[in-house]
Amino acid sequence: MPPRRRTDPEEGRAALVRALAALDAGAEPERADARTAVRHLLEELSARHPGRSVEVRVPPYGVAQCVEGPRHTRGTPPNVVEADPVTWILVATGREEWAAARASGRLTASGERSDLSARVPVVPPAPAPRTVVG
Repeated sequence: MPPRRRTDPEEGRAALVRALAALDAGAEPERADARTAVRHLLEELSARHPGRSVEVRVPPYGVAQCVEGPRHTRGTPPNVVEADPVTWILVATGREEWAAARASGRLTASGERSDLSARVPVVPPAPAPRTVVG
C-alpha cells in the first residue's frame, strides 16, 4: 500500500515554487512554504521509492521512510539520512548534488542503504534562475 499523503500535491508544488523563488532571490523561504515543500518532497520520495529500510529526517518539518529492504521496528533505524530544510529542498529538486551536500556536512547519511543519490531529484529538476545579460 502506498504511503498516505498528508500534503495536498497541488499545495505542495505551489509551496515548493514559492520556496525556490525565495532561495533564488537570496532569501530564506517563508516557514509555512518551507514546511509544506519539505513534506511534499518527502511524500514524493516515499511514493516513488516505497519501503521502510531508510528513514529520511528533515527537522523540524518531517520524516519519511523509503526504499525496499529490511525494515526496522524499534529504536534508531540502521539507515538514516538527515538534512536541514533548505538543503533537502535543493537536493530533492536537483538544485544541489547529493555528493556536494554530503561533502559540506549539510546532509548526513549513515547505513549501507542510505545513499539516495540515485533516487534524487524526487521531482523533475527545478531550473535554476535565468540571468539576463544586457
